Amino acid sequence: MRSLSVMAFLMSIVALPALAQERVGEVSTTFHLTSPNDKVVVDRFDDPGVENVSCYVSRAETGGWKGAVGLAEDPSRFSIACRAVGEPKITGKIAEDKEGELVFSERTSAIFKSLRITRFLDQKKRVLIYLAWSTKIVEGSPYNSISIVPLKP
Repeated sequence: MRSLSVMAFLMSIVALPALAQERVGEVSTTFHLTSPNDKVVVDRFDDPGVENVSCYVSRAETGGWKGAVGLAEDPSRFSIACRAVGEPKITGKIAEDKEGELVFSERTSAIFKSLRITRFLDQKKRVLIYLAWSTKIVEGSPYNSISIVPLKP
């Protein structure tokens, strides 16, 4: 009975929806004859707290049979570019502390690992800083990437 409740919990975690994002493109990097290829994908997400700012994230996505069923662990290497696609308009309270504000999170393995994007505000220079980074329950990754969007005074 306990194994059934653990399995139900794990399935509910896998079924959680991700924040709104859109796949812009992908390229295959490794060919697999009978399963999905390894890829580099480019996704776009719009900042939920700042109107007219979009972030584009490229990252590796593991294929093979483990990737096909969602059990593969994607590498913690990525790149981010955020741009004002109009005049940036802050639609809510932006965190001004040193910890920033998590604005995007997506799992990169079945349970233990995720890609996160945290927004910081540099009030002195009037810029938003977006940091892409990875978490892992046991050991995180030092790989990261940043992008900056200027705000008008």
